[in-house]
Amino acid sequence: MNILRFAVITAFFAVLPFSHIPAFAASYQKVKVFACEPEWAALAQEIGGDKVEAFSATSATQNPHYIRARPSLISKVRKADLLICSGASLEVGWLPVLLKKASSDLQPGSPGYLMAANLVTMLEVPVVVDRSMGDIHPEGNPHLHLNPYNLIIVGEVLADRLSEIDPGTASSYKNRFQDFSSRMQKAISRWESEAAELKGKQVVVHHKSFSYLIDWLGMKGVGALEPKPGIPPTASHLKNLLQQLRNSPADVIIRTPYDPAGASEWFSEKTGTRAVVLPYTIGGDSKSGDLFALFDRIIALLK
Repeated sequence: MNILRFAVITAFFAVLPFSHIPAFAASYQKVKVFACEPEWAALAQEIGGDKVEAFSATSATQNPHYIRARPSLISKVRKADLLICSGASLEVGWLPVLLKKASSDLQPGSPGYLMAANLVTMLEVPVVVDRSMGDIHPEGNPHLHLNPYNLIIVGEVLADRLSEIDPGTASSYKNRFQDFSSRMQKAISRWESEAAELKGKQVVVHHKSFSYLIDWLGMKGVGALEPKPGIPPTASHLKNLLQQLRNSPADVIIRTPYDPAGASEWFSEKTGTRAVVLPYTIGGDSKSGDLFALFDRIIALLK
């Protein structure tokens, strides 16, 4: 019965004009993008439109450092045509496991392997790497998407990679990138104008997730609630930071939705400084549904 059904379906599609083939039958032609984080899935959708099917391995409420290479992710990466991640060892605890199961098209050196950190100027590149320093990334801070200029840089390369994988749609990818770049540059001008009052403001962070945002807006990072990157806040460290900022208190304390609230709330209570949860990536709150909305929301919250 199954064989007969398959034969009937095959014959049905064989006699139909391509334009009349239902969307579910033609959907396999989309380029499947496996993104390690939501921002890269969103960027792929901006550049690819309906020619791309983008999947994010993580959500805005998950710390991308600590993800399990579960079977569902292995299944997704096996079917992908292109992999895009932040890189700079952000995914070092789980991505190598997935790559072992992925096709040769997604391995380093192939068009389907794209690490954003390889394309932009990195911040906080350590001179010396020592495990006693905490969760240090030898290549620099990997949270690079929070400078919107970096999205344009990565987007251009992504358009090239999609064109290489799917040459028949190259003109669409190029045109969509140009449109995205134009809209992003206009938005950046508006954001920089709106955020001018934030320049020079002193910021305490939970983890160094916002270094590129702070650098872009001309703010000043004056401390972190973590004593070392990836090490949970301790009472002694928080008291030392409190003493350090006694004569020049911070203007705001910021954390991501996945950072524990306790330390920032304690520090806010002791200092009177406002503690803010910034969305960090797509879906971080109900008003951060795409890349443009993300920066709109971040700047509104900081102001």
